Amino acid sequence: MIRWLAVLLLLLPLAAVGSQAIIVHSDAASTTPRLVSVGIPFPPGALRDARLLRVLNAGGEEIPAAVQPTLHWVGGDASIRAVRVQFSSVLAKGETRFSFDLGKPRAKQFTPVPYDTGLVDGGHGVRVPAVIATLDAAWLCDSLIAGPQRAARSGEAYAAYVDRQFQWARALPTDDPTAWLFDRPTTLFKAYVRTGRADYLASAAESYRFYMKYIKRDGMAIHPSCAGGWTLGGKPCDVKYVYVEPIVLAMGLLGDDGAHDSATVDNMMALWDSGGWNTRPGPYERPSTYFTERLAGLGLIETVSGYELTGDTRYLEQIRARVGWLADHQAKNPDGLGDDGSWRNSWNLHENDDWNPATDVRGTSPWMSENIIDGLWHAWLATNDARIPPMIAAYGHYLERYGWIDGAMLVNPHDWRNSCSGPGGQIAWYWSSSHATQAQLMKIQESEGWYSDAHTVELALAVAAARYFDADAADGAAYEKRFRAIGGSYAAGCAAQNDTLRRFNWNNRGSGVAQWMMSQPAGAGLSGSPMAARRASP
Repeated sequence: MIRWLAVLLLLLPLAAVGSQAIIVHSDAASTTPRLVSVGIPFPPGALRDARLLRVLNAGGEEIPAAVQPTLHWVGGDASIRAVRVQFSSVLAKGETRFSFDLGKPRAKQFTPVPYDTGLVDGGHGVRVPAVIATLDAAWLCDSLIAGPQRAARSGEAYAAYVDRQFQWARALPTDDPTAWLFDRPTTLFKAYVRTGRADYLASAAESYRFYMKYIKRDGMAIHPSCAGGWTLGGKPCDVKYVYVEPIVLAMGLLGDDGAHDSATVDNMMALWDSGGWNTRPGPYERPSTYFTERLAGLGLIETVSGYELTGDTRYLEQIRARVGWLADHQAKNPDGLGDDGSWRNSWNLHENDDWNPATDVRGTSPWMSENIIDGLWHAWLATNDARIPPMIAAYGHYLERYGWIDGAMLVNPHDWRNSCSGPGGQIAWYWSSSHATQAQLMKIQESEGWYSDAHTVELALAVAAARYFDADAADGAAYEKRFRAIGGSYAAGCAAQNDTLRRFNWNNRGSGVAQWMMSQPAGAGLSGSPMAARRASP
């Protein structure tokens, strides 16, 4: 495998990179040629002319191929971010190996066909790829299609955790709309990026097609019509189920452009902008303003994804606005209680109760705030916005000081941990605060927070991101210690728990990148976004 291939692509002629494997997976051998479609992503600046990509058979001979750009990098570079490659070949049962190389003009052409031509009827009324074609995990990670990632290593505890969860999460959840919350297709696509596994990609393809089947295509993108909303379960106006990120990943990893169109994407983005059945997103202006960390974080992620998919500068302006709202909320909270690094808000409103300042508990949800960290991370990668690193670092300080429950408190009758992670298992407050009394927090924990360590895995992102943006040695040591302790939640017994199907999504949609972050020097992010740096390279 080629380490740091994305960097080499910028320093070497494309022809010097060498060929890269394409492995086609088929359930049955064929005696006649079959259509193969594969998505191939590239880092910024690596490919500017799709004619310079060739497909080779196992003997190293060029075969006819069609190569069509599906995504371009936004933000000034405009190089090709991903292509759909199509070719036709007789296939063996199991794996048939091909490869692609870069630099020489393609001499043999294949007439492209619509992506949907290669689909067959699957279960649940969903059409799925007849064959799955995969790439090497090192290439996928270095392509930055899902941001910087580190390929899963042999024996990696987190990769084993995802694999064990996949045993119960693999079956398509058709009867439980909540199993799709926190974006099931994206979670599966990212599992494929880190591993190159065909079963993850096949499940992602099926889940993506099922998800997009239920996106509302008619009406207006405002309540109560809510075009662009997700209709399974009859809640099209609930924007926390509206995801554009899987469209980007489906384009980049499958070449699938058949499940969406520009009008649908416009409606999905307009619905986020209108708020659906929630209030329209905007600044946090008073203590009685409705706010949830989940809506703020997911809304930012999907706005970044809309920009990456379309290049529409409207979405770039919305990214800047959303980051500004979060920056002001964090540093200039209108409740007058000062800057503690969190996005402090109302417990009453968080739980959809009436706001009552006499009984309210000002604080924040640690696990829901992970969505904000993930949104800021996406925004920073895409824009290199200088406001973001100190915001993430500030939240890391808050989480370390106020977010985790002191182990000395975890004794009978209120050891709220699940025993699967062992006696050293980490658990964050269900509702944390720098101002509430311990009695107030314990009351909430007793009511709502038993076994809230089901969310510990995703909090690895917040810890790792804080270290990535903080060069202080003492802070870095604290984050490294915390990250090691979070590893207790990777236990097989924790991974086997499937009482809430959406746990697979909330644990893993954003947290895989933490493995890459922890492989970087503390404070490495202070030098700027790796995407922006590569776009600026000659």
